Amino acid sequence: MEALRADMFEEICPSTVLPFRIGSDKWAGLVLRCLEDGPRRYSELRVPLARISPKMLTQSLRNLERDGFVSRAQHERRVTYELTALGRSLLGPLRAFCDWAEDHWDELLDARES
Repeated sequence: MEALRADMFEEICPSTVLPFRIGSDKWAGLVLRCLEDGPRRYSELRVPLARISPKMLTQSLRNLERDGFVSRAQHERRVTYELTALGRSLLGPLRAFCDWAEDHWDELLDARES
């Protein structure tokens, strides 16, 4: 499994311009994308999600776990987070939403400015 890159997400992601969120959490989609390739430790998630405060990342992970999208596994000296089947089922719609947002970004910005 490849390491997560610090530049995995654009600076504008997530944006208040986007009309959709997973639950009330604007960071949830990014967390799900980080877990797409398999289980990750908290410290691994911090690399591409450095703009999120540690408290907010913890809260996002707890909310995703509570809602059944992510599972938390306690190992001897570490904790990992992994997508559940329900979480994996969101990856397709999430990709479609990202594509839609990219295609309509200028329209979203224009609407917000008017």
